[in-house]
Amino acid sequence: MSEIKVPTMTEIAANGETPDVLFWVGCAGSFDDRYKKVTVAFVKILNAVGVKFAVLGTEEGCTGDPARRAGNEFTFQMQAMANVQVLDMYGVKKIVTACPHCFNTLKNEYPAIGGNYEVIHHSEFLQQLINAGKIKLEGGGAFRGKKITFHDSCYLGRANDIYEAPRAVIEALDADLVEMKRTKVKGLCCGAGGAQMFKEPEKGKKDINIERIEEALATGAGTIAVGCPFCMVMMTDGVKNKEKEESVKVFDLAELVAQSM
Repeated sequence: MSEIKVPTMTEIAANGETPDVLFWVGCAGSFDDRYKKVTVAFVKILNAVGVKFAVLGTEEGCTGDPARRAGNEFTFQMQAMANVQVLDMYGVKKIVTACPHCFNTLKNEYPAIGGNYEVIHHSEFLQQLINAGKIKLEGGGAFRGKKITFHDSCYLGRANDIYEAPRAVIEALDADLVEMKRTKVKGLCCGAGGAQMFKEPEKGKKDINIERIEEALATGAGTIAVGCPFCMVMMTDGVKNKEKEESVKVFDLAELVAQSM
């Protein structure tokens, strides 16, 4: 799985072809050094199983999620409309993304401005590939028998009711899934949602991500699995705060699968 091929929609359209799925990379997957690794891992999986996909590349703009959450509706409308124009120009029908914020916005908020697509979070997409037997995990892979706890992203879980797919992916690794005290519908936010990511925390006794990491560490898991770039930052910062970088690692679901193939 060494070679990475990432075709753009422009290249594919120039050849008169259409991809099965558009991979929406998102701002974090494009620019955040840590989450770029998730993008690479997911692309390696898509390449390995022969999924015909493409990315928008420089034609992809921010979905507008942070702007809307922060109250700047005008900026959201501009960003969203520009994206819908590009997506419709290429006749995109199906989108997969590794970011629950992009997922939620594209799936639930774009239809109001005329953008109607089938949108899938990468946890569901990975589950589908595993169920179809396309992803073959040799002997359970690198995480066999290891304790993994999964942190539910607010926009994946409570906002879109996706709890089973990420856990099914972890269980397919033959790993020992251990749940935190607050999980699924009662899951605790990592502290970054609602554009809180981009500001300093308000005064209080404890940062939310510290509260959450304490719950994760209490499970005794050596791996914390996430399915969101915001959660990745907050959980990683929490591990650093507790000085557990050596013993506890934070990985995205795509990285867990890529390492196990």
